[in-house]
Amino acid sequence: MKSLLLRLTTTAGFVALWWWATDVLSAESPILSNMSPLDALTALERVFAAGSIWGSIGVTIERLGLGLAIAAVFGVAIGWLLGTLRQVEQSASIVVQFLRMVSPLSWAPVAIVLFGIGTAPVVFLIAIAAVWPIALNTSAGIKALDPNWTLLARSLGASRLEIIRTIVVPGVRAHVLTGLRLALGVAWIVLVPAEMLGVDSGLGYEILSARDMIDYQLLAGVMLLIGLLGFAMDWVAQTAFKRWAAATA
Repeated sequence: MKSLLLRLTTTAGFVALWWWATDVLSAESPILSNMSPLDALTALERVFAAGSIWGSIGVTIERLGLGLAIAAVFGVAIGWLLGTLRQVEQSASIVVQFLRMVSPLSWAPVAIVLFGIGTAPVVFLIAIAAVWPIALNTSAGIKALDPNWTLLARSLGASRLEIIRTIVVPGVRAHVLTGLRLALGVAWIVLVPAEMLGVDSGLGYEILSARDMIDYQLLAGVMLLIGLLGFAMDWVAQTAFKRWAAATA
C-alpha cells in the first residue's frame, strides 16, 4: 500500500509539473501553452470520439508485432550460436558489438532503398533495433547453464533433443523473456520515428500530421497516448512473463 501511494504521489507530481511548465511557465508560448495535460486529454477525447485514431493504433501495433517476431527468431538463433560455440563468439564479438551500437534509425536510408516506402522498412528498423537485446540475453542464459547438468543427463542416456528440451530451454527461458521485454521497449522507442519516414498511417504519422495541421493539442495528446500504450504493453509483458515463468518452473 505504501509503495502504491508513493507511485501515485510521484505521478501526480509529474502531472503537476507538466501543467506548471505549459499553462504557467509557458503561458505566452503559442505552442507549449496548448500542450497541457488538459489539452492532451481533450484532444484524445476528440479523436477517440471520431474513431480516427483506432486505425493508427492498430497499424502501429501490427508493425511492432511483426518486427518483434522477426527479431525473436533471429535473436534467439544468434544468441544460441554465440552461447554454444566459443569460436563463433570470439570471432564475431567485434562485429556484434559494432552492429548493436549503430543507431537503428541510421539504417533508415538503407531500409528505404531495400524495401521502398511503407510498412516493410518500418518493420525492418524495428527488427534491427530489437534483435540485439534478445540475442545477447539468450547468449548469457546459455553461458549461465551448469555444464554438470548436461553431463548428468548424458550419463543417464538422454538424447540431444531431450537435453535441449529438459535442461537448456528451461535454463535460458528467463534470460530470453528478459531480452524480449528489453526488445519491446527499444522497439517501441524506434517505431514512432520510423513511422515518420514516408508512411501514411500509424502513431508516428499522427505526430507529423498534428504538427502539419498546427494542432498542438493533438500533438500532446498523441505523445500522451504513445507513452500510455508503451507503459501498458511493458506492464502486460512483465506480468505475462512472470506468470509463465512461475507456471513452468
